[in-house]
Amino acid sequence: MLNWELENSFYNEGFRLICGADEAGRGPLAGPVFAAAVILPRGLEIEGLNDSKKLSAAKRDALYEEIKAKATDYAIAHAEVYEIEAINILNASMLAMRRAIEQLKTTPDLALIDGNVARDFHIEARPIIKGDGKSPSIAAASILAKVERDRFCLEMDKFYPGYGFAKHKGYATKAHKEAILKYGPCPLHRKSFLRKTYGDAIELQDIWQSF
Repeated sequence: MLNWELENSFYNEGFRLICGADEAGRGPLAGPVFAAAVILPRGLEIEGLNDSKKLSAAKRDALYEEIKAKATDYAIAHAEVYEIEAINILNASMLAMRRAIEQLKTTPDLALIDGNVARDFHIEARPIIKGDGKSPSIAAASILAKVERDRFCLEMDKFYPGYGFAKHKGYATKAHKEAILKYGPCPLHRKSFLRKTYGDAIELQDIWQSF
């Protein structure tokens, strides 16, 4: 179980209210990037709380409900595909996390941001490398963002059948890449990511024209 050592070190610096923020969906070929911000009661222990990537889908779903029930405050936001294309995925991830923090009903005086970058936040923000495995607040945010994005992909599977979004959640699996070659991209696909994946393959010339 994660402990409060990291958060407590910041509370000891004089911060009074701390939130954790994390994103889900930086790597997929399709879909928005989601982010969450969470303020937990100081010292709260939630059994099984951990980096969302280390948990089963069933465990994430259970923790998703528990976090929402026990958090002092939380918010979930996203950045759209067109925003990812316009400003790149790192900046879009920052944008989604800023949106989540700004939507909190209670304004924290410090945000702990998963990763090595914390850019343009309206409150003081500290990047925490691998923070989702160190900080309960960041781990909680990682779970909310991941579950929310996975549920979005389940819904999108109904609108864009054939791509398998319900299964791979937009990631570059073999089946997903084959479906793109077969059907062409849909509005959920990130053009820049597809170009990096497929390069200038001749067989994709018609696909690029559909963007």
